Amino acid sequence: MMTTDTSLESSRDLSHSSFGHGRSAAMGHEAVGSSSTRLITLRGNSGSGKSAVAAAVRAARPFGTVAILGQDVIRRDILGSGDDAGGHPIGLIDLAGRYLLGRGFDVIIEGILNAKWYSQILPCLVADHRGVSRSYIYDLSFEETVRRHSTKPIAGAFGEAEMRQWYRGFQPIADLDEGVITAGDSLDATVARVLEDCWPRDS
Repeated sequence: MMTTDTSLESSRDLSHSSFGHGRSAAMGHEAVGSSSTRLITLRGNSGSGKSAVAAAVRAARPFGTVAILGQDVIRRDILGSGDDAGGHPIGLIDLAGRYLLGRGFDVIIEGILNAKWYSQILPCLVADHRGVSRSYIYDLSFEETVRRHSTKPIAGAFGEAEMRQWYRGFQPIADLDEGVITAGDSLDATVARVLEDCWPRDS
């Protein structure tokens, strides 16, 4: 006889409701992390340089202490989809972020993270975090994102046409109090800024 895993069914229901439109009801609005954990959000259009900054910040910290939650990895590699429809990527980012903070990891969430889908879930996670939280957003023209993408090893994977479809302009989330990263900010300067903001005593 086939049985139903009610907990699994409940999580599926949540992915279509609470996760897609705000805070996870499953988490009970509970505080996460500790005074020593760090939560960083990096938002920006494709090609901005988010992944490079996240990787460099992790490389500058003690081994095994920083977890990166990349939106593209979750949507394409884990879920096998390219969008946030259904709320599954949103819910998974929220759950994974809370789990990792609760286990003492510093967490970097990076991606386009469209304000349409993430304007509630990210501020809720930041509000629930006991430690230091810092948020950043790239303000780059479409032409600049294309130029940056052309310098990357993955430049041949997709091009200007796809990037134009994904481009969302500058869409800050007010409740995140995001620091702005512009075309004049180099990779090294941006990494140094994040490290100083989040770990001032170690910089």
